[in-house]
Amino acid sequence: MKSQRRACVKLRRRPRGFTLIEVLVALAIVAIALGAGLRAAGVLSSNAQRLSDVVAAQWCAENALTGLRISRAFPGVGDADFTCEQLGRSYPGQLQTRPTPNPNFRRVDAVVNDSEGRQLLTLSTVLPRP
Repeated sequence: MKSQRRACVKLRRRPRGFTLIEVLVALAIVAIALGAGLRAAGVLSSNAQRLSDVVAAQWCAENALTGLRISRAFPGVGDADFTCEQLGRSYPGQLQTRPTPNPNFRRVDAVVNDSEGRQLLTLSTVLPRP
């Protein structure tokens, strides 16, 4: 009988399950993974907004430069401000006209900013004398 009890004691295993430390480590890993996922989602969201702003700024710059081409006027050297409405937002910009080595051409840069004044885009063209 004593040998059977000893055999039973040897067969006893500790209860199955996770210790508190194992659970805490798993929770820490999950928390880090969720934090990284939230950060990635935030970055994607801000990148989408930036892309939308740059596309709208490009439309504004192209419209301003196309207006100069259509007018067929030879622009004078200097800067001129303009404002453009695209996608329900206002984009301030500046047309910067500079001389070129050939006096029959002018370089025009359309610089478009966001509402906080940060530069979004610069688009350049060369206009000929009519």
